[in-house]
Amino acid sequence: QVHLVESGGGLVQAGGSLRLSCAASGSIVSIGAMGWYRQAPGKQRDVVATISSDASIDYADSVKGRFTISRDNAKNTVYLQMNSLKPEDTALYYCNAKVRSTTIFWSFRDYWGQGTQVTVSS
Repeated sequence: QVHLVESGGGLVQAGGSLRLSCAASGSIVSIGAMGWYRQAPGKQRDVVATISSDASIDYADSVKGRFTISRDNAKNTVYLQMNSLKPEDTALYYCNAKVRSTTIFWSFRDYWGQGTQVTVSS
């Protein structure tokens, strides 16, 4: 079993900052790409930022210059530093990781966290 646990969400005023963390644990052989996604009420889940195992990074256009994704491979953890937050950033943020586990070691499988709420007030 592989588990992703997110933390760091909350309520913040526009212009403020939050830092999300997501730690992977369990029967992990290796982790490939990790990323953050978000889903606002009534909308689809969209990618926010991704980081590969060799630290190649992509951002959604809407967060470029404001959000920074990073990872600590020794801790199996991915972070999302969010600055200059806007009300439109309000959403449930999900962590994703592509993991080879001891039970499915021949390929990478997608795992998701339970989500952490980010609310930005105007």
